[in-house]
Amino acid sequence: MTASPAAPRSCLSVPGSSARMLAKASASDADEIVIDLEDAVATGAKDDARAEVVAFLAAAKPGRRIAVRVNVVGSRWCHQDLIALGSLAQPPASLVVPKVESVGDIAFVERLLTGVTGQRPGTGIRLQALIESATGLVAVDEIAGSGASLEALVLGYADLSASLGRAPDLGGWEPARERLLWAARAHGLRAVDGPHLGIAVDEDFESGVRAATSSGFDGKWIIHPAQIAAVNTAFSPDATQIAWAEQVLAALVAAERDGLGAVALDGDMLDEAVAVRARRVLARSGGTG
Repeated sequence: MTASPAAPRSCLSVPGSSARMLAKASASDADEIVIDLEDAVATGAKDDARAEVVAFLAAAKPGRRIAVRVNVVGSRWCHQDLIALGSLAQPPASLVVPKVESVGDIAFVERLLTGVTGQRPGTGIRLQALIESATGLVAVDEIAGSGASLEALVLGYADLSASLGRAPDLGGWEPARERLLWAARAHGLRAVDGPHLGIAVDEDFESGVRAATSSGFDGKWIIHPAQIAAVNTAFSPDATQIAWAEQVLAALVAAERDGLGAVALDGDMLDEAVAVRARRVLARSGGTG
């Protein structure tokens, strides 16, 4: 699936066990709410959290983009999460599958959802693969092409740092970001950066946001509502970028209409690669191209 023109910039992760935090997230300006049934929920609270999330989704206003992070494939809760969420009259827009390490993880989720919903993969609930281990990162290209339901790859720093044996704040994440981004783009998926592990909007947080935007990611997970505005601003093109994109596409349309083989704008030659960049800018702005 190709990235949506309405690709979420800010993805606010919130524990599924907290009704108060779910309500606060729902009232926020986050583009997407990611309700967590996995790491943010204690082992003994899994069933209660699932029931809380099911009730929340049943009462949610239509149009609110909601994803749910289910428990890891192979756990005793994953299939229960999938059955409960897939059976809803108003299911979440997508499910985040954590700790994905092989195409088999996505295949399991797709098959179970098909049995629950009666919908073929790619026609119902979408999936986001959370890549958070060395094994998953090595296999990310195969994972990216593994399922018709897949819409996004998400890079998870906390578990990935543990898998690699390094501190999460050590830096040097460019190779991991690049590997995930290449796989996402090769298969027409959204690339989503994982969360900064602090709740403040400080220089470390802003540095991570800049790294994600400059790398070409579509959005970023966050763990506190105070971070929403900064992320939304960072992943939104400014007026100059939008004007450039509109001029590029207008010039290419005019060149095709006039039968011109080549066209330039402000001294730069325009081609399909430039057009792709321009369309992505307009998609991030909410426009069309």
